[in-house]
Amino acid sequence: MTSSDQHQPAIPAMPSMTRHADVAIIGGSAAGLAAALQLSRQRRSVIVVDAGEPRNAPAEAMHSYLGHEGRSPREFLNIAREEVRSYGAEVLTGRAVDVAREAEGFRIELTGGHVLHARRVVAATGLTDELPELPGLAAHWGASVIHCPFCHGYESRDQRIVALVTSPAGLHPLPMLRQLTDRLTVVVHAGASAEEPQLAALRAAGVRVIVAPVERILDDESGRLRALRLADGGEVDADTILVSTKLHAQVAPFAGLGLTVSEHPSGVASYVEADAMTGATAVPGLYAAGTLAEPMLQVLPTAAAGSRVGAMVSFDLAQEDLAAAARPAPHAADWDHRYSGERQWSGNPNGSLVAEVKGLTPGTALDVGAGEGGDALWLAEQGWRVTASDISDRALDRIRAEAQRRSIPVETRQADANAADPFAGQRYNLVTASYASIPRTPDARGIVNLLGAVAPGGRLLIINHDVADMREAHSHGDSDVTRPFDHEAFVSTDDVVEALSASPEWEIEVNERRERPAGAATSHHVHDVVLRARRAS
Repeated sequence: MTSSDQHQPAIPAMPSMTRHADVAIIGGSAAGLAAALQLSRQRRSVIVVDAGEPRNAPAEAMHSYLGHEGRSPREFLNIAREEVRSYGAEVLTGRAVDVAREAEGFRIELTGGHVLHARRVVAATGLTDELPELPGLAAHWGASVIHCPFCHGYESRDQRIVALVTSPAGLHPLPMLRQLTDRLTVVVHAGASAEEPQLAALRAAGVRVIVAPVERILDDESGRLRALRLADGGEVDADTILVSTKLHAQVAPFAGLGLTVSEHPSGVASYVEADAMTGATAVPGLYAAGTLAEPMLQVLPTAAAGSRVGAMVSFDLAQEDLAAAARPAPHAADWDHRYSGERQWSGNPNGSLVAEVKGLTPGTALDVGAGEGGDALWLAEQGWRVTASDISDRALDRIRAEAQRRSIPVETRQADANAADPFAGQRYNLVTASYASIPRTPDARGIVNLLGAVAPGGRLLIINHDVADMREAHSHGDSDVTRPFDHEAFVSTDDVVEALSASPEWEIEVNERRERPAGAATSHHVHDVVLRARRAS
């Protein structure tokens, strides 16, 4: 989409960057990603900031999610992220440090020194579980120590289940456990009287009830859960322990906005009060989604809640734009702001473009994502009749000014490569895109538009940073160092190769990995992938 030069900062040693989006979503689990999917499908620019620490990470599988039953939390998140990215929404690994109000929305400080500006913010940071302080309990959390009979009870059926009661809320699920096993033991460690009617009913039904403090959890020689040791030295054999946790709403990034938490009526959780339908909080423009606002939800209804909040934010933005008679292009604001300050790139042409164009007879050329015009201006100097296209008017202003200063004829076109007809049906002898950031769409519209702009007998030249390098950098990443740009949300060289290979009218002439050419404004060492293809005459 933009920018042309090879000078987009590479992933390693990324300097601080400022980004702009319609919506920032803080938290990238079920609620946050569901909200992102709704919003991106309404053609809103969305950036999700995720610390990569989902609450259910210790669990081997999640349950009661129709269509995803038994899937691991990691696999589910990978699928969800891919779906979100398929609509051009970005998922950044990192943390939001502080969210503050500003004139046109919010300013979000991210780890790594990056800043994100957004018109709306969705808080989907969820909860943390506080386990009772019993030695050995935490080591089995998410496996043989569970908190919910609906989430993981079935997997413990017919086993020795011990319900460890540490608060009045711990009495609530006890009747359901009788259906899972006939080897149920209830141990009241604290928080309930031996005379509780619920306990009396369990005793009458033949359930063993022990009212005594627990000293620690015991393992067998292989490290598996074996028993609970009571304070009097007795032991209660166990294969699974069900225990209630104290749930804490994660709101630290929003403290500066005055967002506060309340005690949930259940008595076991703190939460953010938000409108039951819209998710709107007491802070205008800030929404709460998922367990942050509804702490008792499983993963399926958490995703549904995020989807609902995403829809409500879409309505909110649409009403605001209607009142202003505005229809902003997705992602345009991000690039306009990036080109509003100092020069971004070196002004040099891409070295790979220079090498690949050498020997071609100059004709008409379209530079997609032209940025500040290093490639477009050089092509014009070589005799090509050039159209420089970019989503950012501010970038095109710089090209026009430099073309005038150097007396070079360059036509400019403000266009979104994902629009219905961004290049007005025109075809060119050469279509080039150097590091063009074109958001993905499920129908690959941006790629279709690129290929459609090449005249019969003409050539397509794509130059991108090598995705393998960037994935390697991400795999060694740290959630405390945010990567400010999500390359997975944008069209890759492999995507273009797949489209070319599916059509008999295209011949791929070059598709190779190379050292990054010299002359860039930044010195990050990465490889490039250069793709050149010819359309049949």
